[in-house]
Amino acid sequence: MNGLILFVGWCILFVLAWPIALLALVLFPLVWLIALPFRILGITTSAVFALLSALLFLPARLLEYRGQVPRAH
Repeated sequence: MNGLILFVGWCILFVLAWPIALLALVLFPLVWLIALPFRILGITTSAVFALLSALLFLPARLLEYRGQVPRAH
C-alpha cells in the first residue's frame, strides 16, 4: 500500500511538474545508496544494545525473577 501511495504521488508530481518528477526519479537510487551505510549502522547498533540487554538480564532469567506483582485493592 505504501508503494502505491508513493507511485500515485509521483504521478501527480509528474503531471504538475515533470522536470522535478524526473529529477526525483533519477536521484532516488543515489539517495538510497548514500543512506544504506547509515541503515546498516543503525541495525548494528540495535543488535549491540539487544546483546547487552540480554547479557544484563541473564542472571535474572536464570534465577527466574518475576518482580513484585501489584495487588488490586
